[in-house]
Amino acid sequence: MPKNFRSILITGASSGLGAALARRYAAPGVRLALHGRDESRLAQVAADCIGRGALVEQISIDVTDQAALAAWIVAIDEAAPVDLVIANAGISGGTSGLGGNRDPSRRILAVNIDGVFNTIEPILPRMRARGAGTVALMSSLAGFRGLPGSAAYSASKAAVRVLGESLRGDYLPSGVEVVVICPGFVVTPMTARNRFHMPFLLGAERAAEIMARGLAQGRARIAFPWQTYVLSRLVAALPAPLIDRFVARLPRKGA
Repeated sequence: MPKNFRSILITGASSGLGAALARRYAAPGVRLALHGRDESRLAQVAADCIGRGALVEQISIDVTDQAALAAWIVAIDEAAPVDLVIANAGISGGTSGLGGNRDPSRRILAVNIDGVFNTIEPILPRMRARGAGTVALMSSLAGFRGLPGSAAYSASKAAVRVLGESLRGDYLPSGVEVVVICPGFVVTPMTARNRFHMPFLLGAERAAEIMARGLAQGRARIAFPWQTYVLSRLVAALPAPLIDRFVARLPRKGA
């Protein structure tokens, strides 16, 4: 039977996939706890969700602030037990190599890895104690093979994917499901900086529908679109001598 989530917490909900997911789940009888970096954009997303009948709580804090984020998540869960957490907050950017004052690598790693860990660490034990709940970690198809120009981003998404896959085995016997989401190119502010062709580009609303359907079905991995997923797995599986020259010529992410 498909899961019917009624109490949902989403980080990174002020734009992109997080905002699209918030709007997708907004409905009468649904309680949304929304986090986002941009307070004004988050307020607009919250207003949209309230207009659709949802009860909304919102906060704008840095996901790398472990104590503040944990306090908020615990307070939300105590008010009404959360049955779905989507650790979505993340940032991107081009990196031409490690080092230098302007290299964003450390910030990307901090937000995309520590931010995810800070989101799930307070809630997983509480879900385990209840014997129910779903936690979704936002990875990416970029996490299957490191690409030039996006070392930190690819590394962060690979770490999130493996973290989620490992935790799934730890928590599944207790009734808690950990799901890894691996989107390809989706129309968001993050991809708007890319100055190259993005194959099989999806709209954020369509991506949110695919993710919501996969979460309701309890899928272990939600990877889409299938064409890009197959290509990502193929590139990851090929021997380095065959693929290195090809990936070296791929366009780089914008800073």
